[in-house]
Amino acid sequence: MSSKENTTSQLLALLEARYAIRVLWALRDGHAQTFRLLQDSVGGITPNTLNTRLKELRATELIAHDSDGYSLTPFGADLVKRLSDLQAFAAKWVAALTKRK
Repeated sequence: MSSKENTTSQLLALLEARYAIRVLWALRDGHAQTFRLLQDSVGGITPNTLNTRLKELRATELIAHDSDGYSLTPFGADLVKRLSDLQAFAAKWVAALTKRK
């Protein structure tokens, strides 16, 4: 495996963790959120799971925590910007599936 593939695999492994993408997505507007607000924004996540995801995402420098709450780092914001293309794809994909039915 090349180093490029290895780094991609590392990122995908992080994002595969339950609710990781949802946590990042909940912070996409650029406003810091408290733990409680973030839990409500993600929906359905237990406090223990949220705490684990936050620790992992902080350790990988995708999110930060300060007195205002949790927010995306520049790396996190860049990743979410790149993931936003999924929203357009998802809309096209669902429309295509709906037409087939």
